[in-house]
Amino acid sequence: MKTLQVDPRNIGDGIELLEAELRRLRVSKKHLPTSILASEELMVKLAANAAAACLIQMSVSSWLGEIHVSLSCAGRRIVMPDASPAAALESLVNGEAADEAEEDMIRDILLRSMRDRIRFRYKNNRNIFVLTVEKSKYQSLWLTLGAFALAIVFAVFVRWIIPAAWVSGLSECLLSPVKTMFLNSLKMVTAPVVFFSIVSCIAGLGNMSELGKIGGKVMGLYMLTTWIAIGIGIGLSFLLQPGSPDLLANAAAAKFTAKTVDISIIDTITAIVPANFVEPFVKSDMLQIIFLAVFCGVAVGRIGKYSRPLQDIFEACNTLFLQVTTMIIKFVPIAVFCSVSLLLLKTGTETLFSLAGMVGVILLGMALMTGVYCVMIALIARLNPFVFLRKYAPAMLTTFSLGSSNAAMPVNLRVCRNSLGISDKICSFSIPLGATVNMDGSCVYMAVAALFLARIYGVAITSANMMAMVFSIFVLSVGAPGIPGSGLICLSVLLVQIGIPVESIGLIIGIDPVIGMMRAASNCTGDVAVTLAVAKTENLLDLERYNS
Repeated sequence: MKTLQVDPRNIGDGIELLEAELRRLRVSKKHLPTSILASEELMVKLAANAAAACLIQMSVSSWLGEIHVSLSCAGRRIVMPDASPAAALESLVNGEAADEAEEDMIRDILLRSMRDRIRFRYKNNRNIFVLTVEKSKYQSLWLTLGAFALAIVFAVFVRWIIPAAWVSGLSECLLSPVKTMFLNSLKMVTAPVVFFSIVSCIAGLGNMSELGKIGGKVMGLYMLTTWIAIGIGIGLSFLLQPGSPDLLANAAAAKFTAKTVDISIIDTITAIVPANFVEPFVKSDMLQIIFLAVFCGVAVGRIGKYSRPLQDIFEACNTLFLQVTTMIIKFVPIAVFCSVSLLLLKTGTETLFSLAGMVGVILLGMALMTGVYCVMIALIARLNPFVFLRKYAPAMLTTFSLGSSNAAMPVNLRVCRNSLGISDKICSFSIPLGATVNMDGSCVYMAVAALFLARIYGVAITSANMMAMVFSIFVLSVGAPGIPGSGLICLSVLLVQIGIPVESIGLIIGIDPVIGMMRAASNCTGDVAVTLAVAKTENLLDLERYNS
């Protein structure tokens, strides 16, 4: 941070110093002129209200790529303008302002138009302005990576220094509650975000044939990537042969309570229609919420004169819950720290090393799926896939840390809109649907894990077993909930289908949280990649924003 003092009677010198400092920090040409102009107007306000012989303190700070200019001076409290820029401009154009007030009004119009970049407070008889010159696209990534690394160091240090009883207390009384509260806060907004975003999207289409065309493309690509993921998982498992009967001795050390899931395709389809309007929101049943949202969205567009007011209400609710989500996402680094620390304190690194072969194969399969997404973006969307990977990397790390496709849904919606330039018409429909029916990472996991355990237990996989396994993986991937731990439930059903003892899950239960994070990252990457490809084919992609 560099601090300078500016004489209120000679603001020009301060502006020259500020411009030189911002150029040294390589502020973009897009933000430099407006930042200089805003800083000059803020200095004028500070000077007009400054105490006698008081200098303006100016400091420029840069942290994780984000640049701020802080301006402060002792004096009378500055009264910030109440009128909106539009109202003030109308008053100025109509000649309602006195001549001597016109200059102040123009200054206020400029500052009000930049109010999202300017913070003001009055403290200890000083007026303080903080101007955000440039926001970092990667600040959240660096903070999350830092939290991830710090959690590893913290867990190793705690296990080495603190007694086991204290470690358990720390996990149960601090780390676990913080993680639970964060995940609960995301679950709290997931259902309204899905419902209002889809209703707003469909109600604004106007042409229902457009919805059918978009929905067909989205579902077609989701099904395509699902079958590819199943093929990759099975192929890698037979090629690399992870698993050895030597691990069988460890199965007795872990216990798993088997749960049953109905994998009937008929029952899955029938359950889409809820018995009442409230229950899907209480149970967070995404398929039913999507059904209600589509139904309401179509109905809103067909009720004549009431359509526009209802659309405005749904759009306002959508904006509200997206803003709530943005506020929650700011706490991701804290959640990552608690989640990773908790995982390492409970399982340790020994479990990870003992099953490194299977984890490596699953990770390779998910990496190959990322390659499939890149090929799809290049061939279908005719876009540079490396731009997609670069822009989605921060969100991918966030989804990894959350370990839940549903919890990561608001993050993916924000990335699609703000970073990739995808229209709401696509992402508001595709992302919630993908979080429910598109589980490519889970397909790779189930295929590799099932064959891994079959190899350990000496279960021969016949052609009939293989067909049953492929069908079961497909249906489970469509109906599986996008929540942490759902992979174990689905895997237990799959094992029963192919004759592997369900108790075998005890071998991998210790590392499932890590694999669950990998599954969530892969699932969400597939959702966003398909959304991007469909948006480009429908001319609903802001190419300038995507390539920026």
